[in-house]
Amino acid sequence: MSLPLFHSPRSIAFLDDDPDYLQMLALMLPERWNVRLYARIDDCLAQLRPEAAAWEDDAWAQQHIIDRWRQEATPLVPQVLDYWARQVQARYALTHACVADYSMPEMDGLQVLSMLSEWPGLRVLLTGQADEQIAVDAFNRALIDQFLPKQAVDVAERLVAVLQHMPSSANARCSQIWRSTLTPAQHAQLRVPSTARAVQQLLAQQGFVEYVVLGDPYGILGRTAGGQVGWLQLEPVGGLAELEQLAESVGTGPDVLQEIRAGRQLIDLELGQAMGRGTPPRLRPAFSLGQEGVLLGALFSVDAAHAPPADSSYGAWLARQPVRAVRQ
Repeated sequence: MSLPLFHSPRSIAFLDDDPDYLQMLALMLPERWNVRLYARIDDCLAQLRPEAAAWEDDAWAQQHIIDRWRQEATPLVPQVLDYWARQVQARYALTHACVADYSMPEMDGLQVLSMLSEWPGLRVLLTGQADEQIAVDAFNRALIDQFLPKQAVDVAERLVAVLQHMPSSANARCSQIWRSTLTPAQHAQLRVPSTARAVQQLLAQQGFVEYVVLGDPYGILGRTAGGQVGWLQLEPVGGLAELEQLAESVGTGPDVLQEIRAGRQLIDLELGQAMGRGTPPRLRPAFSLGQEGVLLGALFSVDAAHAPPADSSYGAWLARQPVRAVRQ
């Protein structure tokens, strides 16, 4: 199990010439998703084809953050918060996946997906029993990322599982961009399966619908659908002595230093410095992440004064989108 280093909500497109089937999917898919339903191939292609350039622009916006950090020593955290505030439509409107029915009269779903060569989202094919071998061949030739039997009673549940857990090439590229902020040791820590699982479970528990893993400071900046921002500070057990020294340099008392040294508390000094915060550093209880016991975490809030405006949140954007309906 690998932890994606970047995650952002996306839209999902469904293409099927049967409007009733599309309506059924619309009722069964999670309400937290932005779902577009297409009964016409031309409409679907008109939406997805131009997105290749938008995906590229979004990737460059992320790369620019890291370039400024590397070349101008501009802290990462405030840049990410600004990115979340500004790149609203660019992020959320991009289509994460296209799910196409294979059997359509004008053109089969495999042909449609092949016409999206520059688009970097997931390609999922819905098949009938007679189409299964065609889908297997397409999967083996990397023309699609997954296929599912259209008439399976649990097709909606299987779709949700696929769309939640399969990374697209666009997501893989974003993770690669943010990996450059991590040291080799940090990256290795997050690749430990038990640690990756523990972190992903914690992010889900906190309700983070988007997040970025950072190496400087080391942690994960996350945001809920409602726009609340949190910070999961990450600290290797082997780095506690260095954190204690940093805390001592700003006048932290001996009792607190002992808590830090023992790994019972973490202090958000580096986060405060990155954000230019003038208030005293905060302490939060530390907990182990993963079974190996080599990485600790602590949760901190980011106050509203530093967070992006609420109307730039995913929940606010989703509320502004049209009601799910088949586009015919």
